[in-house]
Amino acid sequence: MRRNRRRNKWKAVAVGAAGILLLLAAAYFGTAYYFSDRFFPRASINGWQVGGMSLAEAEEKVGNGVEDYLLTVFDRDGGKHHVYGGDIGCQYVPDGSVGKLLKSQNPLEWPAALFRPERYEAPLPMSYQEDKISDAVAAMDCFQEGNIIEPEDARIKLGEDGYYIEPEKQGNRMVFARVLKKVRQAVSEGKESVSLTDDDYLQPEVVSDSPRITEAMARIDACQNASITYEIKGYDEVLDTDRILRFLQLGDDYSLTFKDDEIEKYVQELASKYNTYADVRSFKTSAGDTIEIGGGDYGWIIDKPGEAAQIKKDLESGKPVSREPVYAQRPFAEGKDDIGDTYIEIDYTNQHLWYYEKGELVTETDVVTGNISRGNGSPDGVFKIVYKQSPAVLKGEDYESDVTYFMPFAYNVGIHDASWRNGQFGGEIYKHSGSHGCVNAPLDVAEALYEKVAVGTPVVAYYREKVELTAENAKISNAFSYVDPEKKEDAQ
Repeated sequence: MRRNRRRNKWKAVAVGAAGILLLLAAAYFGTAYYFSDRFFPRASINGWQVGGMSLAEAEEKVGNGVEDYLLTVFDRDGGKHHVYGGDIGCQYVPDGSVGKLLKSQNPLEWPAALFRPERYEAPLPMSYQEDKISDAVAAMDCFQEGNIIEPEDARIKLGEDGYYIEPEKQGNRMVFARVLKKVRQAVSEGKESVSLTDDDYLQPEVVSDSPRITEAMARIDACQNASITYEIKGYDEVLDTDRILRFLQLGDDYSLTFKDDEIEKYVQELASKYNTYADVRSFKTSAGDTIEIGGGDYGWIIDKPGEAAQIKKDLESGKPVSREPVYAQRPFAEGKDDIGDTYIEIDYTNQHLWYYEKGELVTETDVVTGNISRGNGSPDGVFKIVYKQSPAVLKGEDYESDVTYFMPFAYNVGIHDASWRNGQFGGEIYKHSGSHGCVNAPLDVAEALYEKVAVGTPVVAYYREKVELTAENAKISNAFSYVDPEKKEDAQ
């Protein structure tokens, strides 16, 4: 009997324990079932407490954040600009993200969730009113004209030390359509911030390393690195960078050209400084005195078009060069004294001729020159022996003469022998029986001159008294004492 009581007692305990376990199991699984479609007690989404909420309730709670939505737009310089949800008519548009978070819960782990908070982050996709979001973006500080700095292209500028590249300036002008597109996307995805990049800004069209900048600068540098040292005896003439810079013309399209007028101006300066053609010179005569004589066709002449073209070519080469100017005519002697020490001197007044070679008198003679009383005075000035001919026939309107040696120096006027003079030269013969303009000399002297005098040798011919030459040969040869008959008549 006692044994039966004990058995019944343990049976009752076992039944009670089993009942308790069943109750606990029912509570555990019942609670698990409860949280199969609800968030754990300590769960939060985007900082909002959603514990015990169903999906609909949680989405509604999360959606309440739209009222306080703020999108921060970071510009490329780190500046902040804001778009407020209330200004653009935001409304939460569930996209299933909250549901995915709910499904990610394991309901059977609900006991642990009582002690462990679950903090979730979920996108806050939203709809917005198109006109309002456009207005909100346009109202940002970065789109206010007073705050906008326009981008500037890189430029080539001329400074004190020459041309240089001034770098481009980025400015801060944003491209509205691109910024609006990024803001729309960020709002649609519920993002809290969006960052702008260079692609969202208006960029300079020309930057420092743009080919048209670098290529133009390379051409400019070549010109700036060039120089021309002129080889002119007795002078120091250099075309340097300072002057070269005045020759360059940079177009709006960065094309580099030369200012022809500036180059021509410089070449004219060279010509004015170094041309000696027809210049009035101080000349020390064989008599020991010094006279002033100009006219004629002798001397340096710079070929102005040729020199201008050569300057451009030298500058384009980009290298310093040393050369002579481009000459259209060269004198017999180099340097400032282009007559030198080899020349023929003719004193018309004293009817005498001298020939000096390297400073030494080679020969001299009395001569007969043009008859001034008949308007045939010999041309005066500084000339050169143009050519030599032997024999020669001299022809005029009313004469024809055979000579053995002929050395013209002023148009058709030259030095030659004159057998018809019968050895009579010098004195005042020229005043009543002078030539048509040529210089008549004894045969032996004409022969000596012909053999020794080189083509190009200077001829300095002068009068010691004032004369007026009106003959055609004086006009054509640019005689120092030529007077235009028509102008003379008008003046009278």
